[in-house]
Amino acid sequence: MNNKTALVTGSSRGIGAAIARQLVKDDRNVILHCSSNRSEAEKLKEELGQRCLGVVQADLRSEVETRRLWNESKGLGDIDYLVNNAGIYVQCPFSALEDEWRTSRSDMMRVNFEAPSELTYYALEDFRKRGSGKVLNVASRVGFRGEANAAFYAASKAALINLTRSLAVEYAASGIQLFGLAPGWVDTSMARDGMEDRLPEILATIPIGRMGSPEDCASAASYLLSDAASYLSGVVIDINGASYFH
Repeated sequence: MNNKTALVTGSSRGIGAAIARQLVKDDRNVILHCSSNRSEAEKLKEELGQRCLGVVQADLRSEVETRRLWNESKGLGDIDYLVNNAGIYVQCPFSALEDEWRTSRSDMMRVNFEAPSELTYYALEDFRKRGSGKVLNVASRVGFRGEANAAFYAASKAALINLTRSLAVEYAASGIQLFGLAPGWVDTSMARDGMEDRLPEILATIPIGRMGSPEDCASAASYLLSDAASYLSGVVIDINGASYFH
């Protein structure tokens, strides 16, 4: 039995839930996190059985809550992998009213970059003592290409990508690996809010001809968190159906 354990943030649904399911299939333990959707997280916990060590609810908009998430998760078991998946997306034109502009900037950077960087800091403290550990950050295609009316979302994901690359270099000699995923359009509830009236237009931009699935992302995560990726670090894998290269 493989006793490696992953903390997966934002794992009550979508990509995070798919990654948790895949890791259990890979004979890993998981700790689930949710910000508000506790009932869905508890349902997933029941589905995953004994391989799920517990659910921790925490609001990543709060630095105190983020620290509590790490401490409570550590209380459930030693953490070998941190998967920073939780994120928020809110469109906001850069010319929006100042209050909306400031709120958008604050929320995007807090949840999508600051909280993952804090969790990574806590994880690396433990991983360094152990001489091993992996961090997987779920970013976005727009972290490379940008997106109109979503500048702060794009900026937060670009920051996460470059945090991943920089720390991969900094911690390589410590036996610690950092990776990223950069999904394009993925069929999740968050994406559906912006695609229902645009699906033909969206599909026309994807040469493979379909939306990505959470399971597509989970398959890549499975590889990166496996021993097969032992010589990789700092890699950010594009999952976009050949719709964008950089």
